[in-house]
Amino acid sequence: MSEQPTPLGPDSLTWKYFGDWRGLLLALWAGSMQNMHPQLGAGVEQHSGFFDERWQRLFRSLYPIGGVVYDGPRAVRTAREVRGYHDAVRGIDRHGRPYHALEPETYFWAHATFLMMPVLIAEHFGEPLTEQQKRRLYAEGVQWYRLYGVSMRPVPPDWDSFQRYWEHMCTEVLEVNQATRDVLDISGLGKPPLLRMLPDPLWRLLRIPIGRGFVWLTTGVHPEPVRRKLGTRWTRRDELALRVLGRTIAVLWRLVPFDYRYHPRARAGWRRARGGPDRGVETPDRNLPPADERDDPKHYVPHRR
Repeated sequence: MSEQPTPLGPDSLTWKYFGDWRGLLLALWAGSMQNMHPQLGAGVEQHSGFFDERWQRLFRSLYPIGGVVYDGPRAVRTAREVRGYHDAVRGIDRHGRPYHALEPETYFWAHATFLMMPVLIAEHFGEPLTEQQKRRLYAEGVQWYRLYGVSMRPVPPDWDSFQRYWEHMCTEVLEVNQATRDVLDISGLGKPPLLRMLPDPLWRLLRIPIGRGFVWLTTGVHPEPVRRKLGTRWTRRDELALRVLGRTIAVLWRLVPFDYRYHPRARAGWRRARGGPDRGVETPDRNLPPADERDDPKHYVPHRR
């Protein structure tokens, strides 16, 4: 009989970093890196309405994905629900190859980008991790991945082998496809839900510098092989500006009260770990998909749980 997977707890480095709001700064990076995988990009192009509701999709996805890390005793159930959203995502990619979202190499690539996010948050917007901490974080990421109950075949056994895997993916596998171009094109980005009362003309002015800023930041965090594929330019001056921005964020972040540093699902986990009430936290209605799509099993919708 196989050993039951063990959820992560508050003593893990993953809990410290993954649900951190600074991760939103890497949202465009994660989306572009994921979509550059040929099969994953095909699934997004053919099955996802992400580009019709960017903010809503982003903010509601944080709840179940974060729950796999922070839900404690319920994390296995949450992980199986997340896996279930991918059951029907299949088709033929632009190279004529069949794909399925739960194909082991494809599913692990999405997880690999999540594994890298805490490393990048610490490196660019906090205190960089030591090699020992990266090894520990990776081992926790493998433990977390086991909760999904999918094949472990493509999972590198340790941090050093994962780095070789990451380099191979960036240089040999990732490609520029329509899903990547679309996710990086935020020129028509709608208002985030929290700014819904902002007048439309003012948002149209604000989204120009906001959009350019996010694309610039994403370019800075992209691995160099990915920049070459995308044809983006990153100068020494850009690198210096990113370091200054990152140090500023790191300093200011220390002033934010602990609980407010975290997404609500992560915050609920921390409160439970401190002996507080064990309350399930789900996405608010403003983040739900369109009403006529809420029965689609590809979507996380709390009333179906």
